[in-house]
Amino acid sequence: MRRIASWLHAHPRTRLGLILALPLGWLGVAYLGSLVVLFLNAFWTRDPFTSLVVRDFTLDNFIELLTTEVYRSVAVRTVVMAAIVTATCIVLAYPIAYYMAKLASPRVRGLLAVAVVMPLWASYLIKAYSWRQILSEQGVLNWLLAPVGAHGPGYGDVAVWLVFTYLWLPYMILPIFAGLERIPNSLLEASSDLGGRGATTFRRVILPLSIPAVAAGSIFTFSLTLGDYIVPGLVSTTQFIGNVIFINVAQDLPLAAAYSLLPLVIMLAYLVLMRRLGAFEAL
Repeated sequence: MRRIASWLHAHPRTRLGLILALPLGWLGVAYLGSLVVLFLNAFWTRDPFTSLVVRDFTLDNFIELLTTEVYRSVAVRTVVMAAIVTATCIVLAYPIAYYMAKLASPRVRGLLAVAVVMPLWASYLIKAYSWRQILSEQGVLNWLLAPVGAHGPGYGDVAVWLVFTYLWLPYMILPIFAGLERIPNSLLEASSDLGGRGATTFRRVILPLSIPAVAAGSIFTFSLTLGDYIVPGLVSTTQFIGNVIFINVAQDLPLAAAYSLLPLVIMLAYLVLMRRLGAFEAL
């Protein structure tokens, strides 16, 4: 063992390779391997009589997705919902993160951090089903609004937007908080010494420096909304990309695989855009 340890100490690259072999092997087999299988399935087809997968190369699945209006509409609807949820999370998260990073005392900052993280401890399904009960016809929201003659949104696209915003808001608050906390207070003091008022300092100093953190948070909210299919199925009858893929897995696996590549392409384009905004440096 001493000889082996001495030899490994003299060969740091080999030592590093042995350390990374297991996690990289798992990544290659379980993650990248499944993506390769998914990619191959997208170019196969389904026998209409036996419903078995025919392993002959074809582009019919992609042609069907491009030429069928319903698939295009679902894709556009999903991207728009992901963008709206992301924008809403930014608007709600920024003031909270700013207060935590720059205004709150250490004690209050710690309490707020716990309050932001605590919802993540609960099960995703519990939170989704809880919102289903809240938004139902006999739910808490309608009970609270009844005295003023108002009515909740019920089930639908608005409900999907509300639930997604609630679920992903912590993923936006934490990156923005981390980004704002890294901004030195000396820059704010320098802006004040140079005559910059609060609004000017925010617009010219704080906001530009926090854009990478906002972009980093948006990666989480956008991607999580883009691929989710449980929430739309619970609080809406509207179909999103995830719902269409889930339904077609049992009916037409090659078509589902081809449609699954669309979120991957969208996210790759989104990551390229966020990289230009400095998101990867903020993570």
